[in-house]
Amino acid sequence: MSIAVSIDPEDPTPVYEQLRRQLAGYITSGQLEAGTRLSSVRRLATALDLANGTVARAYRELEASGLVVTRRGGGTTVVEQSAEATDEVRRARLTTLAESFVAESRALRLSDRDALALLKQAQRDAHPATA
Repeated sequence: MSIAVSIDPEDPTPVYEQLRRQLAGYITSGQLEAGTRLSSVRRLATALDLANGTVARAYRELEASGLVVTRRGGGTTVVEQSAEATDEVRRARLTTLAESFVAESRALRLSDRDALALLKQAQRDAHPATA
């Protein structure tokens, strides 16, 4: 696997979900193409200083969402994405990001109204012509 993943200990998102989210992003963006074999659970856990079970759970979540397939003796491989699956994965990814945003804004004691205002401002800043 030739992509970089990292874990942020300050992020309130569970570690397995941080890992799943990053890998899902690489897959849905095409940076990890169909047929790409992911690092073994043990190798990635060692590289990130995580428990094997944490990486295994991230891989199970990716498999449950149809992004990878795991075969005994064959490792975990990225699967070809249909347009419908890709749309579903994108929605799931945005849901996860939204949940993380809400959790972080509440951890910072920001009101929901202020957090929403920041989100709307970020949308305008990112795409001023379409706001």
